[in-house]
Amino acid sequence: MRTRIAVGIPTVGRASILCETLRELTLQTRPADSVIVCGSEPADVEGAAELSSGARLLMAQPGLPRQRNAVIAAATDADILVFFDDDFLPDAGYLAAVEQAMTATPDIVVATGLVLADGIIGPGLAPETGRAILAGHVASATGVKARFSGYGCNMAVRLAPMRQHGLWFDERLPLYGWQEDVDISRRLAAFGTVVQIEAARGVHLGVKSGRSSGVRLGYSQVANPLYLYGKQAGYPLPRALVHIGRNIAMNMVRALWPEPYVDRRGRLLGNVVALRDLVTGHMDPTRILEL
Repeated sequence: MRTRIAVGIPTVGRASILCETLRELTLQTRPADSVIVCGSEPADVEGAAELSSGARLLMAQPGLPRQRNAVIAAATDADILVFFDDDFLPDAGYLAAVEQAMTATPDIVVATGLVLADGIIGPGLAPETGRAILAGHVASATGVKARFSGYGCNMAVRLAPMRQHGLWFDERLPLYGWQEDVDISRRLAAFGTVVQIEAARGVHLGVKSGRSSGVRLGYSQVANPLYLYGKQAGYPLPRALVHIGRNIAMNMVRALWPEPYVDRRGRLLGNVVALRDLVTGHMDPTRILEL
């Protein structure tokens, strides 16, 4: 039986970038069987129908886990669901590589691709820069190797175990989600393997518009890892502490001379508020909705 692959793209406030990703999807050597785009209002998906005539356009309350869940609920006839961020440009062979690996190895439950360049760690990349990177890349590694988790900007999940065990993205991680990809990966890891497929390549533009405020993100940098550890679902405490310590240290170091594209002082303030809430027993990932 042929494996059916759906592509899901949650998006908020970045219709022009979304359209760039949809253009790239039309170049896949193995086309998606369905494309599901989930925005929070019609303006989020403006132009999407013209670029992807068969795409299903959904609306959900804003929040990455919530929108991912809306896509999962809609992908009723898919075997594999590939999540792309609205600013991820996949190589033309991406879906073919996912199909080959996940069909050949049925115990793969989560797969992430090889990110050739990630604008999230810098000022972001223009679409033309991303396309130039894709065009200039010479393929070398083509293996499959174990990973702790998928990377949410390009992450394939096998839907059968999610349906069987009632697994969804955790909507208590609101707005940008922050670590929601690690959480679902570790919960799915109880039923199979989590891997990186090196032949599934792409570029994450890391567009800065449409993201959470610095204060909210800083709070999530502390609250979310500790919350995920507390669920006792495969997110270890040492990883949470290292993740928190690294982010706080970076925000402290860069607060005096912040990058123009990062609200370091806002993130540091959010870190402090989360630590205060931890000490007073009020820390909760959903607190960012009040900040």
